[in-house]
Amino acid sequence: MRVVMFGYQTWGHRTLEALLASEHDVVTVVTHPPSDGAYEKIWSDSVADLAAEHGVPVLLRERPDDDDLYDTLKALAPDVIVATNWRTWIPPRIFGLPAHGTLNVHDSLLPAYAGFSPLIWALINGEKEVGVTAHLMDDTLDAGPIVLQRAVPVGDADTTTDLFHKTLALFGPITVDGLAAIASGRRDFVAQDRSRASFFHKRSDEDIRIDWTWSAQELERLVRAQSAPYPQAFCYHKGQRLEIVAARVSAGVYGGTPGRIFYREGDGVAVVAGADARRGRNHALLITRVRVAGGQELAAGDYFTHMGGYLTSHPAPAG
Repeated sequence: MRVVMFGYQTWGHRTLEALLASEHDVVTVVTHPPSDGAYEKIWSDSVADLAAEHGVPVLLRERPDDDDLYDTLKALAPDVIVATNWRTWIPPRIFGLPAHGTLNVHDSLLPAYAGFSPLIWALINGEKEVGVTAHLMDDTLDAGPIVLQRAVPVGDADTTTDLFHKTLALFGPITVDGLAAIASGRRDFVAQDRSRASFFHKRSDEDIRIDWTWSAQELERLVRAQSAPYPQAFCYHKGQRLEIVAARVSAGVYGGTPGRIFYREGDGVAVVAGADARRGRNHALLITRVRVAGGQELAAGDYFTHMGGYLTSHPAPAG
């Protein structure tokens, strides 16, 4: 089939690699210009460079809603569009242009975790598996009929970085297999159950700020979710920003006020967590590594030289 691909970052790069190695003819690639966004500097393999290396024409767009793009694509007469990690709305006149429509590849098990940063949100929420969905695009974002879906388990110590590599390996195969299903003439693709749908926004600094009223289990997942190279979860100590690089749930149970720097346990320092911590039934977040405002990374035992005091979500007000 004649394919136009819309894609960006490493997800798009890996998808384009698979398409170029397949029987399909990639006639044009549409991609975003490079961005300064914090999350868009991560996993930033260039789709444009890969296409150029293979002699495939490249079009740059922030949004694919202009007449020139529509006219160009109409003249190309693709059989199908493939979209992977496209960051803005694709209008119906574009996604409905090819005879076989547009196959979108999204890194969640739709209908759950539509939208942005699905792996991070899923890990924070304690999901037992994550995956990739290839679906036909319709008027609602990430909501069209499912062509194929593949899942991988979430391990107890997995970080978002681990899940990225697990799911990235699925992108090329699910795209090529999805196109085979479409080319076979199948039309019995599975409608999404919209009662199970959830849609998540882009993550920002506010989303990685530690709230000590969360349970230790939730905070431990937040720390794993914000693994390098993602921006890491942070709080404040003595008015200075402190990033939590590594942590686990404490073995002991600690009562008191959320955020209290309380006790040395093994190679870590237990910080009281949970809205009901005063009842003395909660485990603590056992911090093992931190990064200070200047960028230096330290073992928690070396940074916290004395017990007592508090970690806070915001710097203490002056005066």
